[in-house]
Amino acid sequence: MSVESTGAERPSFDLKSAQLPVLSVVLRSTDMQALAQDLARRLADDPDFFDNDPVLIDLSQVREAEEEIDFPALIEALRNHRTVPVAVRSGSEAQMEAAKALGLSAAPDAMPTRRAEPEIHEIIREVEVEVPAPLADAVIVDRPLRSGQRVYAKGTDIVVLDMVSYGAEVIADGNVHVYAPLRGRAVAGASGNTSARIFSTCMEAQLLSIAGIYRTIETDLPKDVAGKAAKVRLEGERIVIEPV
Repeated sequence: MSVESTGAERPSFDLKSAQLPVLSVVLRSTDMQALAQDLARRLADDPDFFDNDPVLIDLSQVREAEEEIDFPALIEALRNHRTVPVAVRSGSEAQMEAAKALGLSAAPDAMPTRRAEPEIHEIIREVEVEVPAPLADAVIVDRPLRSGQRVYAKGTDIVVLDMVSYGAEVIADGNVHVYAPLRGRAVAGASGNTSARIFSTCMEAQLLSIAGIYRTIETDLPKDVAGKAAKVRLEGERIVIEPV
């Protein structure tokens, strides 16, 4: 959608639709003190992990809670870790009104994604690990990505042929393919595709995210995937990392 002036003079602005990848924080408790402690603990090793990243607050797990949510404390806790709360979704009517009173937008509820039925094939000789091929119009990046750099492939896959350094970020609405060391952040299914995956020939990621579900690498990766070829998929609301 695009709204533009029809006059002869050049308009002072245009209105155009846009998509912005956001981080989803799914609340599982109304205890804001516990939340602040958990955030501090998980990000203790990297206090500058986020860089004013927009955040969507998902209330689906606490919408039936009897205790009221202290939204000012919640917003402050998130801002203290360099994130910017911009919207809420899936809360009760009272929760949504309280959030909107503080300037947060109401986002639509997440639509459930129907998983494709698995196909059964006869295995004759051997089992092969099949890596889905990237889309024909995938975004190709053939240079190293350094800390602070971000590349977003809207509506397609992204293929990176060089190293993604710590602090760099690759984002795609489809799959993420990194044929080099992946040491930064990788975000697949940014527009909500829960079937999206992340692949790397050398898995050393700082953060992995699929369809808003993310996992920070707080401890060493398992030996079967650390520094080796690996794939990442979503299983329910859990990030799964497997060797290729």
